[in-house]
Amino acid sequence: MKTPWVSSGNRARSALAGLVAILMTLATPLAGCGLPDDDERAARELDVNSRYTVESVQVSGERNVTISDPLRLELDKVVGAKFDHSALERLADRLRNELRVSDVKVNVTRGTEPDHVIVNFEVKSREQKFDLNVAKFLYDSKEGWSGDGNATTHLKGNLITFGLVSDGDSLVERFAGIRAKFERKKVGTDRLGFRFEFDSYHDMWNQATLEQAQPGDIYRSRQVFTPEATLVIVEPLEWSFGVSFARLRVPYSSSDTEGGGAAAAKTESSNAVVNTLRYHQRWGSAHDPQEQEVTAVYSAEAATDLLGTDRVFTRHLADARYRFRHDRNSVEVRFMAGLLNGAAPIYERFVLGDSTTLRGWNRFDLDPLGGSHVIYGSVDYRYRMFQIFYDTGAIWDRVQDREQKQSVGVGFRKDLTEKESFQLAVAFPMRAGHVDPIMYAGMSF
Repeated sequence: MKTPWVSSGNRARSALAGLVAILMTLATPLAGCGLPDDDERAARELDVNSRYTVESVQVSGERNVTISDPLRLELDKVVGAKFDHSALERLADRLRNELRVSDVKVNVTRGTEPDHVIVNFEVKSREQKFDLNVAKFLYDSKEGWSGDGNATTHLKGNLITFGLVSDGDSLVERFAGIRAKFERKKVGTDRLGFRFEFDSYHDMWNQATLEQAQPGDIYRSRQVFTPEATLVIVEPLEWSFGVSFARLRVPYSSSDTEGGGAAAAKTESSNAVVNTLRYHQRWGSAHDPQEQEVTAVYSAEAATDLLGTDRVFTRHLADARYRFRHDRNSVEVRFMAGLLNGAAPIYERFVLGDSTTLRGWNRFDLDPLGGSHVIYGSVDYRYRMFQIFYDTGAIWDRVQDREQKQSVGVGFRKDLTEKESFQLAVAFPMRAGHVDPIMYAGMSF
């Protein structure tokens, strides 16, 4: 039997067809699969890196680096543990904040033993000698603009701060003036710090407040000097304690309040022992898919005759927040309660209806003089930059005057840094009758 004859062209086409068939057969198991995206690649890299053990941890830079004992203990805990990139980034953030430098880079090299690595936190720049910070920059459609800016210089472990303030949001009165502060975070030990603060403000009053206040309650200006020490009891709990010495320039009569001369005013004192307990704990960071944060503050003041004060009072305030973030969703819950007894100055009285509490309500509609009792709660939900919130609270002097208020709002919020953010929001008071919303726009409020 003769073998069929095939031309060279036919043979080439047959070979090509066979090759295509083979490739299609090999490619069949990969059908529907593409290149992994960035998240998948990052996850695979983390899975691979997690098998390594941290052999040692170093901190290096352009100068001698000195870190606190609590942070050094956290770095020591990494040694012998499995490699965790997110945990190392969180430590880099803490180093950056403590050393006050622009950047800390995490470098990883091969260790001396198999499957071991050496981690080096490299401080990329020198200490920042001068900082400018905008603590608040706010526009309120009812009360106008408020601003609080500070300039801080660092000198041999000391912080010297000078600030300008014009605030019509956080107290009953609008106050404007200067703030100066000297602070040393380490006094003999990393757990003890000390600071002096001096504030000098000129005060302006809403007409609703002037109509309800007693003549002796209104002051034209106030100066406050506060020496205070801070003790780290145990991470993350710290206690601040000191004395606040305040001087108030008070007119003799209500007619003087509206423009009387300086000779018609007298000086009163409001001196109090101040104590504050702070607790702050954070699990995870912005680098992790999930993050939790708890912040709780309890403050107590006591102004007694032993301090030579004209105003005798006690004041207690508890304020707690819990924040939970998963991917692009976050929820923040806040609770606040306060109690004031005695003849305290108006700036010590509690306020609701500002840019952070019972948003949408005007504080002068709630209580033009502020209250001696306050309770407040809120829930904020965010998806990326979109924000929606619900507030409820009450402020009163007599129990029979207590009336619970509520408000809702929507807006946009963008975190600029760990402590600074920009927000644009509209809040609506929940009440019968006409709707009168308030718009807020600004930074860090």
